[in-house]
Amino acid sequence: MNFREIEEKWQRIWQEAKIFESEPDDRKKFFITIPYPYLNGNLHVGHTRTFTIGDAFARYMRMKGYNVLFPMGFHVTGTPIIGLAELIEKRDSKTIEVYTKYHDVPLEELLNLTTPEKIVAYFSKEALESLKCIGYSIDWRRVFTTTDVCYQKFIEWQYWKLKEKGLIDKGSHPVRYCPHDQNPVEDHDLLAGEDATIVEYTVIKFNLEGSDLVFPCATLRPETVYGVTNIWLKPAKYVVAKVNGEKWFISKEAYEKLLHTDKKVEFICEVDAKDFFGKKVVVPLTNRKVPILPANFVDLDNATGIVMSVPAHAPFDFAAIEDLKKNEEILKSFGLDKSLVEKIEPIVIIKTDLEGIPAKKVMEDFGAKSQKDFEALEKATKQLYKKEFHTGLMMENTEFNGEKVAIAKEKVERKLIDSGLGDVFYEFSEKPVICRCGTKCVVKLVRDQWFIKYSKAEWKNAVLKHLERMEIIPDYYKEEFKNKIEWLKDKACARRKGLGTRIPWDKEWLIESLSDSTIYMAYYILAKHINEGSLKAENLVPEFFDYVFLGEGKIEEVARKSKLGIEFLERLRREFEYWYPVDLRSSGKDLVANHLLFYLFHHIAIFPERYYPKAIAVNGYVSLEGKKMSKSKGPLLTMKKAVKNYGADVTRIYILHASEYDSDADWKSKEVESLAAHLKRFCGIVSENYMKEPSEITTLDRWLVSRFQKLVKETNEAMQKLQTRRALNSAFFEVMNLVRWYLKRGGKNLSLILDDWIKLLSPFAPHICEELWHMKHDTFVSLEKYPEYDESKINEVAEACEEYIIRLIDDINEIKKFMENPEVAYIGIAEEWKMKVARVFSEVRNVKDAMKKLMEDDELRKKGKEVLDLIKKLSMEKITIIDEKYVIEENKNFIESETGLKVVISSEKIPKEKIKAAIPGKPAIYIT
Repeated sequence: MNFREIEEKWQRIWQEAKIFESEPDDRKKFFITIPYPYLNGNLHVGHTRTFTIGDAFARYMRMKGYNVLFPMGFHVTGTPIIGLAELIEKRDSKTIEVYTKYHDVPLEELLNLTTPEKIVAYFSKEALESLKCIGYSIDWRRVFTTTDVCYQKFIEWQYWKLKEKGLIDKGSHPVRYCPHDQNPVEDHDLLAGEDATIVEYTVIKFNLEGSDLVFPCATLRPETVYGVTNIWLKPAKYVVAKVNGEKWFISKEAYEKLLHTDKKVEFICEVDAKDFFGKKVVVPLTNRKVPILPANFVDLDNATGIVMSVPAHAPFDFAAIEDLKKNEEILKSFGLDKSLVEKIEPIVIIKTDLEGIPAKKVMEDFGAKSQKDFEALEKATKQLYKKEFHTGLMMENTEFNGEKVAIAKEKVERKLIDSGLGDVFYEFSEKPVICRCGTKCVVKLVRDQWFIKYSKAEWKNAVLKHLERMEIIPDYYKEEFKNKIEWLKDKACARRKGLGTRIPWDKEWLIESLSDSTIYMAYYILAKHINEGSLKAENLVPEFFDYVFLGEGKIEEVARKSKLGIEFLERLRREFEYWYPVDLRSSGKDLVANHLLFYLFHHIAIFPERYYPKAIAVNGYVSLEGKKMSKSKGPLLTMKKAVKNYGADVTRIYILHASEYDSDADWKSKEVESLAAHLKRFCGIVSENYMKEPSEITTLDRWLVSRFQKLVKETNEAMQKLQTRRALNSAFFEVMNLVRWYLKRGGKNLSLILDDWIKLLSPFAPHICEELWHMKHDTFVSLEKYPEYDESKINEVAEACEEYIIRLIDDINEIKKFMENPEVAYIGIAEEWKMKVARVFSEVRNVKDAMKKLMEDDELRKKGKEVLDLIKKLSMEKITIIDEKYVIEENKNFIESETGLKVVISSEKIPKEKIKAAIPGKPAIYIT
């Protein structure tokens, strides 16, 4: 069976039959979307995971009877495409290598992609081919790109709405910034550091004793200033610079960063840290004098390059002080006396349920003994910080005795800044952060920049309120969303350079690429009509969007301004009301911190409550043979190459089964090849048995049907929770095991389950299932009713009989391992009185009631203790009464062939203690 020929055949037939083109009707609708891909390269197997989850669920819901809308568009706005065009035009060797080697772009074609327009045209075509060749059930009439003129009209309307509601403002805010492009950068613009956020540090100014030189220490815990015992410098070169009129001692890296802020910064001179070791600085708010000490762990590229030491509440500081006390040689190398360090004692300033010195206690809990135990110190630090922030109270040796740490933190920060003893320093949460042009990014305070006010309390609270009502899959990710929403700050939404829509009231600025991709799901309703030519840019006035999306305005006035007919406008409004809201947004977990938050915020800001998103599903990443994939550096496996090498259905099943939910998957070619062999066996089994007419129904057939029904139930339960790995485990791998055993047992009526098995697998391997289905039917299996659990087909007796045979064979073979040249297996079935006990207990399923009934029997009453012991054993297992002797005799030939022994049902040659141990369902076995 040639998978690719079959797949291309059915993709062509589906397209001709238009079976995935969705229109409103009387059925219940299901609107599912996935993030449109960014087209600065070919789609890869990371996209494949997110998109295939979406497609499998769309197909599943379609077969469950829903009218499913599953659309797709392409994202091309922002600076990455411009950056790529520039690199190609410069013939950048690394770019040429990555795009020819990993993106599979022929060299002659790549060298021609020297403008953004050419790149968009090329990768749009490639993406469309990739998405079609894997068989996604997308309504392609609704496709668009984010530079389309009509889409820009839609974005303009959205931003006017946000401005009208007071959610966009102009001001100075910190942004990730590329000095080369002179532009703020977002995740899509970066080669490295996509997950880096901007962290706001509190700078605490420690003055050198008897001097105006300031040692600015950056911290995330300003409330711990009361516990400072020393400050740390790295033994390295620093600089002294004038910052807003003050002389600051800072790292060279900090000096460079400060140049991008709104501070007035002037270089004075370079200095050596070793000249300051042993000198003292004054702790703000306490006026204590503490020493300056050396520490190699200080990161010069983090904030100011100076660290304040709070050993009572910072495990790293405690470990560093203790290590220094034990290492006199290091102290001597810097001309320091041991007594300087020995005098340092931790100052406990926060009260929790931890006794003694908190940092020391958590270090002991995690087994950290010195600075070398980095991982243990990291864990200890996280645990202590969390505990103190959420449950800690400030102590009497601070100005905020009895205050919660979370409240005191803000009060201390405000007091320091208001008194001129503090400041703010912005830094990345992780490094490096590299623009796609290759430049190292900085945090820049941009003036007169347009920002979206995500920090607005009223807006944020509305989002949090809706989050509680909506479904997040997996459900434990709801807490992650909550945390991200609470911490979300105002965000720059515009830039000077790039592709995209200009801010309608300030044409100098372009709306950046994450900010123009928040509510585009609504645009899919219109895209079909735009592509058909019945809607043009000139029709898309603000009043048009107000009416279609919000139901606002008088239709006669809307018709006049938009130059559209009233009936057509009413139709568009009905279509929007039918499809909206989005029932499921399925996405990779990398978008939780940005796009998915903005998706919620913007919907809640603009639309009425009935149109708020209903559910979001999150999935993990995909690595390649254990290595992280990278579009800009490699390695990478494109979607198209995966399909070409292995086939669409093999690719789909592998990626859906590789992992569950937010767990990451690893693409391993050997495993994919193994799966392809499994799928070929499936096709062979179905092809050989599908057209066979069923013969007389046997107990084995009833077992097959019963077990299959339970797997149908398991598959449906898994898919309702979007657990594709679990669903495939049931629908494919477990059913395959079932079928193999059935055929091995000599089953003749496999066709009893084949219709439903093909339908069960259709969302996962649609092409093969369509091909097999058409051996017998003329309809599309993609549109058939999905199998549902039928309890009437469950046959516990048939299942018990087969399980009995399986267990008996396994037990005989296990015992046989310890025998030399065995020939006969004697089977001793449990005594009749035990069978009677089992029959009664299987009816009652209660120890007390069963004993009461059984003790009415004179013979059993004499065996009271034995009866009770037996019931206790039976209560631990699922008991279905079968005629064991009949089952063995009926299947004697099979048991003998599987064990290689002659089987005899007799207790005569079996030792009495073995016979005595036999219970219903577990006979005595004796081999000679």
